[in-house]
Amino acid sequence: MKERLSMTGEKAYEQLCKKYGEITTLRNVSWGLHWDQDVMMPTMGLKNRARQLEMLSGLEHEMLVVDEIGDLLSICEDEWGEQIGSLGGEAKVVNVREIRREYDLARKLPGDLVKAQTSASSLARGAWGEAKKDRDFKGFSGHLEKLLGILREKADCLSEGKVVAEKWDALADLYEPGCQAREVEAVFRPLRERLVDLVGRIAEKGYEPKDVVNGVEVGFDAQMSFVRKIAEKIGFDFEGGRLDTSAHPFCSGYGYGDVRMTTHVTGDRLGGTLSSVMHESGHGMYTQGALEKHAGMPMGNYVSLGIHESQSRMWENQVGRSETFWKWCAGEMRHEFGELYEGLNARQAYEGMNGVKRSLIRTRADEVTYNLHVMVRFELEVAMMRGDLEVADLPGAWDEKYKDYLGLDVPDVGVGCLQDIHWSLGAIGYFPTYTLGNLYSAQFYEAAKRALGDIEGGFEQGEFVGLLGWLQTNIHEQGMRYRAGDLCEEVTGEKLGADALMRHLEAKFGDIYGL
Repeated sequence: MKERLSMTGEKAYEQLCKKYGEITTLRNVSWGLHWDQDVMMPTMGLKNRARQLEMLSGLEHEMLVVDEIGDLLSICEDEWGEQIGSLGGEAKVVNVREIRREYDLARKLPGDLVKAQTSASSLARGAWGEAKKDRDFKGFSGHLEKLLGILREKADCLSEGKVVAEKWDALADLYEPGCQAREVEAVFRPLRERLVDLVGRIAEKGYEPKDVVNGVEVGFDAQMSFVRKIAEKIGFDFEGGRLDTSAHPFCSGYGYGDVRMTTHVTGDRLGGTLSSVMHESGHGMYTQGALEKHAGMPMGNYVSLGIHESQSRMWENQVGRSETFWKWCAGEMRHEFGELYEGLNARQAYEGMNGVKRSLIRTRADEVTYNLHVMVRFELEVAMMRGDLEVADLPGAWDEKYKDYLGLDVPDVGVGCLQDIHWSLGAIGYFPTYTLGNLYSAQFYEAAKRALGDIEGGFEQGEFVGLLGWLQTNIHEQGMRYRAGDLCEEVTGEKLGADALMRHLEAKFGDIYGL
């Protein structure tokens, strides 16, 4: 201990990076097993996989909470204290600040609780897949009950020593640092009113764009080949990534140079497959855009899930659902699929891919109604965490929200409260990051256009390098230098708000529907 106390900050930082790098390596192994479970593993392996992940999560937690990590952090903080206390700064300062945050949070969690959540979520993940397929909520409800109990205990542990208004807040903070239910509600309430008004004005027009992209039967291999080409064209690097299929599309990184995304393929929904891959490619390019020299450290990591979603939603919506993109993509489809899409009209494809229609499935929702889906989930998970909503009553509460917000009757739980994987993962607090991502993406996109000029003209020629380069410089390479809100102000000059998103929606759908 005496030797360690007499270390210089630089020496302590060197040892800290080594130890944190080992933790990151173990974490990547665990994430790789999660990928395998969703993509490759036979169902009979579920219980064994749960044991494997439980053991690894316990080891990771033990490695992170040792006193030595705290000692090394303290030495660095003593030497660089003033710098560490503020956002921004050079890489070593950012790394120390963020490892301290992670260390302090981890020290609040008992190792047995960490392992219990890992095991419970792994089993719940498998049960969710079967229950969704069988449309049987009872096959999953017991797992969700158990997870919620663990998560409430986790929230109590994380809240120790600080004032937290909601148990939900303590969990959301893990995905979006500083996020609070009351602040989300304050953003969502006026946004919901503006969206409902826009949906109403669109409905009054009575115009229904014909979907000329979906509805055509395209084989699995042909779809996967095409969307892979599009992903590569917009900038996803397949030398450091891959594309597979799973029940629920996702993307994650497993260490520098290893980014894996999945999609879900339905024979007559090529447009849906394409949108999914554009979305996951946005996540993947954010991960690939981190600088190699920061691999395994906070400066090589993402700011928050809201910022991560801003990247995926930008490529899916501002790019992948733009008219200029479809002027290029329609030609690619005519060339790739021949008579299946012979005579495909770019304007029709653009309008069809942007048709506003109230639907049951979040991942298939249009840009206007999408955030209403998110709001339903946010309100229900807050109610469950408060104890105001019992798990047994979740399907009915879900159905009521969909009737109220979207005017739809839900026929079964498979397209109702079991459609998303998130709650089976224990990811309470995650859903609002989708809407936060939409808000961030709209502001970032406006800033990119101010900086780069006519980037959309490039889309028409299949050129996306300008936008990707701007995102890499301003967001990807910044790692965790800033908190999400501070990054938004740094990049756009404005605090996060709904105006940029509404300008985007009003302009696009005003054009399509003649508003």
